[in-house]
Amino acid sequence: MEATDMGQQTTAIKPKLKRSIIDCDIHHYTGMDVIKPYLPREYRELVDTYGSGLPGGMHFNGGVGGRMVDSFPPEGGPAGSDLSYMKAHHLDPHHVEYGILTGEGMGMHGILNHDYAAALCTATNDYTIEHWLAKDSRLKGSIFIPKQDPNLSAQEIDRIGGRADIAQVLVSSGSIFPYGNRFYYPIYEACVRHNLPFTIHVGGEGSGVNAPTTGAGYVTHYIESRAARPQVMMAHLASFIFEGVFERFPTLKVVLQEAGVFWLAPFLWRLDQDWVALRVQTPWVKKKPSEYFRTNVRVTTQPIEITPNRQVFDQMMDSIFAEETMMFCSDYPHWDFDSPLKALPKLEDELWNRVFYQNAAAIYNLPPRKAESDGQKQ
Repeated sequence: MEATDMGQQTTAIKPKLKRSIIDCDIHHYTGMDVIKPYLPREYRELVDTYGSGLPGGMHFNGGVGGRMVDSFPPEGGPAGSDLSYMKAHHLDPHHVEYGILTGEGMGMHGILNHDYAAALCTATNDYTIEHWLAKDSRLKGSIFIPKQDPNLSAQEIDRIGGRADIAQVLVSSGSIFPYGNRFYYPIYEACVRHNLPFTIHVGGEGSGVNAPTTGAGYVTHYIESRAARPQVMMAHLASFIFEGVFERFPTLKVVLQEAGVFWLAPFLWRLDQDWVALRVQTPWVKKKPSEYFRTNVRVTTQPIEITPNRQVFDQMMDSIFAEETMMFCSDYPHWDFDSPLKALPKLEDELWNRVFYQNAAAIYNLPPRKAESDGQKQ
């Protein structure tokens, strides 16, 4: 996407990418006003009378309400709410062959009323299927689950996890326990049954019943919360490895989404070093932590850190095994959207293919790329 002046709307432009891509993080609008018709009557009435009852955001954000100024549909409505405009503004000009929808708002992941949380997740999923997935075959859905109740979560995964238009299971990084805890095993059993990756998207830290934003407690400003996202993902990743989740569920794939990228390099070094010294305490961990990362974990690009120079960038890419583990995501239509034209420095052809298409196609069970932008087969 080329930047536009304030208040101007972007029109469809000819694709500038030679090859199509998979975008692993597109936030379509899933506010209460659109999902409420899919709720059971009792919850619709409660929402009408008392409001949503969901924990809200604790910090200011960037952009216009957290969105790009030119991402709002010309006919009105929230950013990400109009499929036609999303096609013209992002999917078509950026040659998105497949886009993984990740919705908006994760308030249901921070409430103690598990049945209400489950109803909200089901409503979000059903709305997405009817109004988005059924209308554009290149879009694939994420299953929202009430992760506070793993059994209800497994039921929701089993309900729609076999659909060809469903790509993954999605939860917030804000949680009650780190995700390697055995409390969550019913969720992973369901993920494995349906061959769906378990994706942890940033959000919900310190909200409702979820743990504080940082290990030191709550923070004052959005930039502090944003800076703390890697430490939350660190806790989840270490938990998966040292609780033995990947030994118990060897085919489970986990995606770390929107928490940065290059922090992984020194963290994996540290995990490998500590595992050598302390592995007697976790004998079920058979391999180096970095090996589990390579086989079972994927990371999305947005927002990738800007390195001091190209040499450091290349070293970091090698250190996190990017050719195997990295997948592109734009975070559309959020204010810090990463254009596929500008998100990364120039990559060698094979690495570009892996990051922008092949790694995602493998984990989401998607077909090979169809054609170049000029219509020629690869």
